[in-house]
Amino acid sequence: MKKNMGIIDITIRLVIAALVIVLYFTHVISGTLAIILLIFAGIFIVTSFFSFCPLYLPFGISTRKKE
Repeated sequence: MKKNMGIIDITIRLVIAALVIVLYFTHVISGTLAIILLIFAGIFIVTSFFSFCPLYLPFGISTRKKE
């Protein structure tokens, strides 16, 4: 797995995931929407942890700076 996510991309994903989690625990979102958003938040956290987004591969996208 070649890293393809830059620091800004990772930060945005983590902020969105944190926001969804806060909205869930403050009961602003609930039901099916909450479950779907929590799944996406989990995916955002995992992809941020590995600095790799599988959806970027087919399109050749990389937000990581060239080394």
